Amino acid sequence: MTNIYCYCLFDGSGNFQGVYSSATAVHRDAMKLCNKGHSPVLMEHNGEGVPASLTLLRNILKGAVDVQVVYAGGPHKSRIIKTKLKE
Repeated sequence: MTNIYCYCLFDGSGNFQGVYSSATAVHRDAMKLCNKGHSPVLMEHNGEGVPASLTLLRNILKGAVDVQVVYAGGPHKSRIIKTKLKE
């Protein structure tokens, strides 16, 4: 049986933005939603805020299911949820 993972992207208001099959694409669009001001974009996971990077996102999501990562850049936010398609 094949595991199929998907990444759901939501904006700061909780509006659904899209479903992605790759971490690269969801990271790119999450950065676009948050990178609209002069503040650096941070990733928040387990209460920690660190500068956003694709490598760190992949390490957080590796082997995990139903995990949430929040991107924040000043007043702009986005949320990524990794889940698995179930048969």
